[in-house]
Amino acid sequence: MPFLDFDTSLPQQSIPEDFAGKLCSAAASILGKPKERVNATVRSGLSMVVGGSSAPCAQLIISSIGVVGTAEQNKEHSAKFFDFLTEELNLGQDRVLLRFHPLEPWQIGKNGTVMTFL
Repeated sequence: MPFLDFDTSLPQQSIPEDFAGKLCSAAASILGKPKERVNATVRSGLSMVVGGSSAPCAQLIISSIGVVGTAEQNKEHSAKFFDFLTEELNLGQDRVLLRFHPLEPWQIGKNGTVMTFL
């Protein structure tokens, strides 16, 4: 069950229509998870600084069970997320940051329990 938290300094009108849906689809493909399990939050128009510059930028936090726990996994995922984000948002790779957070099933609550028991 991946969680995507996307923050950008780009104004809402610069974000493609249905970006959240496109991000979910891309993440499902990249992480090998069903699209209906991917959750995304998109926040735009934020005051942000990346690399000491307030030029347009974005940050994506990817949290998931089992697929973001190693350097090898994240290296592969990173290349694909960067391709998607730079193409969709017209940002250079130096203006995008990714953070990967591995989760355990007991850290996600759903339907009155935790994923461990579902």
